[in-house]
Amino acid sequence: MAMNSQSRRSDSNPSVRLLTHIASVLVLAATLIFEARASVYIGEESSFLEFIPAIIIISYLEDRGPALAATILMVAAGLWARSTLHGQISSEDWARAILLVVSGGVIAVTFHRLRQDLRELLEVAEARLAAVEATESRYRWAFERAAMGFANTNEKGELLQSNRRLSEMTGYEEEELAQLRLETLVHPDDRDALEQLLAGLGSDSASFASEVRLLRKNGSAFWARLTLSSSVPDGVLSESIFVVVDDISERRAVHEALRAQKEWLDLALSAGRLATWRIDLKDGIVTGSGTFWDILGMPPVASRRLEELSAVVHPADWPKLVASRKLASVTNYDVEIRVRRPDGHIRWVALRGREEKNDDRLQRLGVAADLTERRQTTLLRAAAKKRERIMLEQRHRISNLFPVITALVNMVDVPENNVAKYKETLVDRIRALEATHLLLSRNGNASGMLHDLVVQELQPYMGTRDISVSGPSVAMSGGAAESFAMIVHELATNSLKHGALGDSKGRIEVNWTFASEDARSDIVFEWMESGRRRTSKVVRHGFGSMIIGVDGAPLVGYSPKLEMSDHGLRYSLRLSRKEIGA
Repeated sequence: MAMNSQSRRSDSNPSVRLLTHIASVLVLAATLIFEARASVYIGEESSFLEFIPAIIIISYLEDRGPALAATILMVAAGLWARSTLHGQISSEDWARAILLVVSGGVIAVTFHRLRQDLRELLEVAEARLAAVEATESRYRWAFERAAMGFANTNEKGELLQSNRRLSEMTGYEEEELAQLRLETLVHPDDRDALEQLLAGLGSDSASFASEVRLLRKNGSAFWARLTLSSSVPDGVLSESIFVVVDDISERRAVHEALRAQKEWLDLALSAGRLATWRIDLKDGIVTGSGTFWDILGMPPVASRRLEELSAVVHPADWPKLVASRKLASVTNYDVEIRVRRPDGHIRWVALRGREEKNDDRLQRLGVAADLTERRQTTLLRAAAKKRERIMLEQRHRISNLFPVITALVNMVDVPENNVAKYKETLVDRIRALEATHLLLSRNGNASGMLHDLVVQELQPYMGTRDISVSGPSVAMSGGAAESFAMIVHELATNSLKHGALGDSKGRIEVNWTFASEDARSDIVFEWMESGRRRTSKVVRHGFGSMIIGVDGAPLVGYSPKLEMSDHGLRYSLRLSRKEIGA
């Protein structure tokens, strides 16, 4: 890399290469001259060893090729000199020549290898140096352009170096900061915190941070998180301390605003007798404000196990607290529970908030309110309205009895001037009306069930006759129930005198169904008797016929139909849901 480029620059320098070649040629020439003179004066005792230093020098100056060529040239010159001066080349000379060639080759190859290894080491060193320079460059770039203020200071607190961001925060130029001490940037009321940070650095090798106020050049202050870090060799404060300054003015402002809002919220909750709570269903931990525990009648604590609340929560309401549901994310949570206070009083508590799931952790949080007084007021008002409605209905029903009784008196004729029979018939009708009235009075809501009205009339014969009563649940209002009871009473009376109830083998089947699949449709009522009748199928017209609608409209309902035969009777009637609605 850098070394390669530098080597290429050296190799491509003509003057350097020329000087190297000249030095190599001079060494080679001097060696050849020395060999020639040695061959003349020393003779055959010359051992070719005088060429070794020259080969080493040339291998150092030149590459492997020139060094090997110089070695071969030296060997050839030595052999030629011995052949010329002595007329022949001895075997010892050949051995020395071969040994010199081998030695020269080894020397040339060795220097070549050493040169390559040295170049590789230099390349690695150059690469590492380049990496260090790149890292330092990136550090300097980050230091200068960081979003937080950075500075270096010594143990005296003098700012040695600072970045651009710190200058922007404080309003000082970098040259001006270099002339200041760190202490002068800290607000006088927060300099004790700075001393504590420096004291911590002097006793431990770590970083210490604190929120302090720093002063700008114009004298204004801003909140910053000041972090000091330094290595501590041998327990002595190092000369360089790294300072990090993070402007947290906006964060502090938001924190103060949230704190003020919390105070207002606490005040509003306290004024409204509301409390805050949170239930972690995974860990079974309940946390709440002091008012929350006061509402439950428990001593205030930071948190409690969810199971501890079972001692005060009504058992029927306990599942509302512990039941968990599969949630997509967030849903509303609104329940009312009963709480038994230590004094024995039952209090109604409303828990309203939301139920959310984060990372498989289900929790509920919201506000709590004591609804006891409100519920009691609501119940008292409802009870008063119910009593008032019942009294009005009772008054209305009692007032309706007089026209009904009057109608009974006017409609019943004296049979053949038989006053006793007249009285018996009249009292019988009034008693049926009384039984229905008592039945409706027991219900309290001035209404009755169709099934109960039928059973009320047939109850005396249930054990001795074959009677079947079936049909869906249908409620009837007070006026309609009284009129319908009169119709059923007339049917039962007629059956006792002439039909199935008067026959030990007779059967009565009473049923009612909806006219269509819609449960709000009209009711189809049927009364069916089977068994031998004791009279003909001629219908006598009288008060009973008027009640069931044979001689006109029935007391309640519409479309009455009566079919009689020697072996039975069938009566049907349609009841409008609007007319009988309770």
